[in-house]
Amino acid sequence: MNARSQSSQAPSLNPAQLEAVHHLAGPCLVLAGAGSGKTRVIVHKIARLLQHGLAPKQIAAITFTNKAAAEMRERAKALVGPRAAKDLVVSTFHSLGVRMLRADGERVGLKPNFSILDSDDVLGVMRDCGGNTDNALARRWQWAISLWKNQGLDADAAEAAAANDDERVAARVMRLYQERLLAYQAVDFDDLLGLPLALMRRDDEARAKWQALFGHVLVDEYQDTNAVQYELLKMLVGSQGATPGRTPFTAVGDDDQSIYGWRGATIDNLKRLPQEFPSLKVIPLEQNYRSTGHILHAANAVIAKNPKLFEKKLWSELGEGEPVKVIECDGEEHEAERVVARIQALRGGQLGVHSVDGAVQPVRFADIAVLYRANHQAKVFEQKLRAAQIPYKVSGGTSYFDRAEIKDLCAWLRLIVNNDDDPAFLRAVTTPKRGIGHQTLASLGEFATPRKESLFEALFAPTLGAALKGKAIDALHEFGRFVNDFEYRARHSTGSEDAKVLLLGWLKDIGYEQHLFDSEDSEKLATARWSNVLDFVDWIAKRCGGEITQEGGTFESERQSVFDVAQTISIIISIAERGEDTDVVTLSTLHAAKGLEWPHVVLVGVNEGLLPFKGSEEEMTAARLEEERRLMYVGITRAQRTLAVSWLRRRKRGREMVAGLPSRFVAEMKLDEVAVKEDPRERLKRIRAELAARVQASETAQAAQAASRTAAAG
Repeated sequence: MNARSQSSQAPSLNPAQLEAVHHLAGPCLVLAGAGSGKTRVIVHKIARLLQHGLAPKQIAAITFTNKAAAEMRERAKALVGPRAAKDLVVSTFHSLGVRMLRADGERVGLKPNFSILDSDDVLGVMRDCGGNTDNALARRWQWAISLWKNQGLDADAAEAAAANDDERVAARVMRLYQERLLAYQAVDFDDLLGLPLALMRRDDEARAKWQALFGHVLVDEYQDTNAVQYELLKMLVGSQGATPGRTPFTAVGDDDQSIYGWRGATIDNLKRLPQEFPSLKVIPLEQNYRSTGHILHAANAVIAKNPKLFEKKLWSELGEGEPVKVIECDGEEHEAERVVARIQALRGGQLGVHSVDGAVQPVRFADIAVLYRANHQAKVFEQKLRAAQIPYKVSGGTSYFDRAEIKDLCAWLRLIVNNDDDPAFLRAVTTPKRGIGHQTLASLGEFATPRKESLFEALFAPTLGAALKGKAIDALHEFGRFVNDFEYRARHSTGSEDAKVLLLGWLKDIGYEQHLFDSEDSEKLATARWSNVLDFVDWIAKRCGGEITQEGGTFESERQSVFDVAQTISIIISIAERGEDTDVVTLSTLHAAKGLEWPHVVLVGVNEGLLPFKGSEEEMTAARLEEERRLMYVGITRAQRTLAVSWLRRRKRGREMVAGLPSRFVAEMKLDEVAVKEDPRERLKRIRAELAARVQASETAQAAQAASRTAAAG
């Protein structure tokens, strides 16, 4: 089917979407509210542009992530066909910058084969330029220089704008850093925007070439653009030069979802559009296809407190749905327990959640998300979810099982469960270091491969001496004997006390605590990592003692050995490695949740000082408060069917416990009394449902453990 016939078959587009698709003649701003179908508008507009005679290579659709670009290309291919979609320019700003610099980088002093440095490479150059080995200081320089580059500042301008001695030092490092990059013929991620802009500004021939290339430019998530990206867009559409405003463009964004000010994005870019393009057509998309009425009422009420650039109010045809629920909690642990109970009640059907057509909706783990303001809030939820055997993944942060120190220890546990696990062997044998180098391991691999043996099995082969020297063999044999001894003791250490003694002794024997302190520049960071290790030991010990902790108390299960628990860890890790399609609960920061949606969402830690976030010395400016309010709005609008918001009566601040206050955003949601204060009968009904869910979860856990033991015995 061609683009013309497909574009004409668009009855699913509402009137505002159709207006946006059909406006081709000049600049257009599509104010796409949350869940309003913005990607659908973009791909249908691409089809419309093809229908009106533009070649695919003349259409540029610019996104912010490779994932978003891939999704847009796939949806465009489904609508206009693979042949047309193949030649569309669908890319991120940074990918477009690479394309421009590979073609014309020599005009700004770059050779065609220039290198692109990743974040770790940049950190090394920063340390070198600053004459300092402190990674934390180098990272602060890296962040400051990145922010300056995104604001369009060079080293001279950054030094002039520096507000204190630290910033002046960073600006001087920036000058040395840029000189070093030029000498290396290398660029960093921010240069992929700044250098194409410099090219377009300085070189009339290059500017004319790139302006002539595109007949229409579409920019997704426009509210996330920084100053350099906005200037680059203006250059591409010909707002400067011989033919100002030559190329029509469509900017698609939402001023209510501008939440990346901390990394250079500026809402001023939305303010400037109607000023710098007077013929700009503004089209709001207000019909929401994601959320129910109660959720949208809360979202609209919160964001109404912000000054409006453009008027927009979301509405939905999905019905009112379940009232938004506010949950008051004693502290972080109680909050996590309440969340676990809610997940169990949703899964067990006790909450009676209905779909739009009135039928009871079955709930998968993947239908549920727990959202919070900062990464550190995830830890207690991970602990309680693991205790309740609820599978989860962490988005926008580091999962408990993804932390390097936990992966190190899990490698040992994986190895005792499965001696043929070569990746686990390689990690365990080198962490901590024990005099077994890469050359020894390479020789062991060359010996094992033709024999079709695992690395662990091969190190006990009688003929290994022909491939390795005596000292290397002695080190490998010592490691192998230690693993076998650890496996034997793990099989026979049952109960929490025995497990804890075994595990702490094992960590001491391999010198793991010293390894952490030797490998970290910061004692504070090493201490935090060791604290994670001790939490891991406690978690295993409790499982060995048969303790399953849930809201309402600790429930007894059968005692297990360390080896039994190690088997379940392997299962948890294998689930985590299956990818995004796994049926797991999502834990995510609000920033990382943007662009995503779930049927059931819990916003946690919605307290003053957390959301809106305020450090002890920070001033809460009007601009910062407005961005925090937009972050709350983003969180609310991730929910499709149910939304719960929890806050803490007491919360941790550093090492202290302080009184907690509900966030001002809770009151701003303007929930009616039924949503805020539960009817006593409803409360009794909920308690019964949560108790039933806990009992069911405990029985499920016992059945899973029995099945695991049966499988191990077999």
